[in-house]
Amino acid sequence: MKNFNLKNVAIVSVASLLGSISVAQAQKQGSIEGTTPLGSETQYRTWSVGLNAGVLNQSNIFGFNQDGFDKLEHNLGYSVYIKKQISPSFGLKAQYMGGKVAGKNNDVTGTGIAAFETKTPWSAALSGEWTMANTNWRFFNSFIKPYFAVGLGALNFETTVTDADGAATTRDAATKLYVPADFGFKFAVARGINIDLGYQLNWANQHFDGKAGGTFKNDLFSYAHAGLEIALGNSSKPALNNSNPVATLVNDYNMKYDDLKAQNDALKQENQALSSQLAGLNNDLQDDDGDGVANKFDKCPNTPAGVKVDGSGCPLPELKNETKVIEKIVVTEEDRKVVDEAIKNLEFDLGKSTIRSSSYPSLNSVATLLIEKNFSLKLAGHTDNTGSMQTNMRLSKERAEAVKSYLVSKGANASRIEATGYGPTQPIATNATAAGRQQNRRVEFTLY
Repeated sequence: MKNFNLKNVAIVSVASLLGSISVAQAQKQGSIEGTTPLGSETQYRTWSVGLNAGVLNQSNIFGFNQDGFDKLEHNLGYSVYIKKQISPSFGLKAQYMGGKVAGKNNDVTGTGIAAFETKTPWSAALSGEWTMANTNWRFFNSFIKPYFAVGLGALNFETTVTDADGAATTRDAATKLYVPADFGFKFAVARGINIDLGYQLNWANQHFDGKAGGTFKNDLFSYAHAGLEIALGNSSKPALNNSNPVATLVNDYNMKYDDLKAQNDALKQENQALSSQLAGLNNDLQDDDGDGVANKFDKCPNTPAGVKVDGSGCPLPELKNETKVIEKIVVTEEDRKVVDEAIKNLEFDLGKSTIRSSSYPSLNSVATLLIEKNFSLKLAGHTDNTGSMQTNMRLSKERAEAVKSYLVSKGANASRIEATGYGPTQPIATNATAAGRQQNRRVEFTLY
């Protein structure tokens, strides 16, 4: 086989790496999407396959165990593996590797071996692989991921040696144990896809190069390789071999923080709207001109002090030759029935002070009674305990004022009608039941 050009391999590898950087950022989000801290394995893809090719030779970057074969030959090697990721930083991989290793000895004195060529039709090894970047607290979801792997396997090889005279001898094929140790870098370029650049040292049987070594000396050959690692399974799930628990934890915290902040901002806006509404209601209930009619119902604001007004806050016409007659006020049973009927039929719109039209007839009877008999009337608004105290006090006062305004609009004397709100402070039944709360929502009429 022709010598494999290392320079070309390096150029192709670097070009592939640079071309992948443009999509590397997508991998960072893709490695945590859909995962939770301490989540189950089912959130991830845990199986992956790798395919790579590179250079096999008798040398190594550390310069040991070369066994005298200083004139090296570089040959094509190839490998494929399947890996099960146990945790973000550790996995088990089963690897197949094939190719051939060759070398030449410039000094054949004592060994008689001028060159060797060893074919490796197959090898099978089981290794543990550690990925250092996947537990990094400062650079989580790193694009560059250093790794280290070591394992044990079986290597099938057939060695041909050439002596100083050029005669070649092929030894019997053998299958022996070997120890692969692999280290390098993986580049997370897409969701579940890594570029793998690695360097593997393989300690083989001492007869691997056809030259027997010492008792404790094994032959060593290297495999510099580049390839791809692709996660298997549902593409919507991130790959566990590219996941960092720190990144998952930070992402989960950020999502919960953003959600809580959005809820808090919404509550602030709602509170501001309610505060503005409450300020408007408080202004409506004020009586700026002191005529006994709240601003909300006062159609004639700024009435001079002491001027008698009707239910809409407008001055009453003056009565000429008015004769004041002092008489004793007597409330009969019939009068009380008229008031009781009005109380029983009085209804408001839900949560408002608007009187329903079904209540008008019985209120008209009360207005007639007040006009004809010159009675005074006390109106007391009450609510149940549902809602805030401030809201209930306001609503009870508004409802009593609404009844007063209606009666005055029908001719009743505003100065003889008193409207007061007590909110939930004077219940006549329990607030623990719907029926009890219904009884407590009322306006009491007291004639005198």
